[in-house]
Amino acid sequence: MVTRVQPWGNSQGLRLSRQLLQEAGISVGDALEVKVEEGKIVLAPARRGRGTVSLEELVREIPPGYRAGEIEWGTPKGDEVW
Repeated sequence: MVTRVQPWGNSQGLRLSRQLLQEAGISVGDALEVKVEEGKIVLAPARRGRGTVSLEELVREIPPGYRAGEIEWGTPKGDEVW
């Protein structure tokens, strides 16, 4: 596949065909790791690291029927106003 680097706002972007993404196992919205190796730009699915879980994934982990309650954090330590 041949594509061109084109302006996209204040950045530049590439258009990748659906077939190319399917062959690479990448979906629209996936996070990608972008790096340069021996003068070539390499794209790969990003490894999940600490702090990269989506809100949707976190919400799915909430047990059915769970109800949040208040937590006592103690007395104010600074200029907090409650």
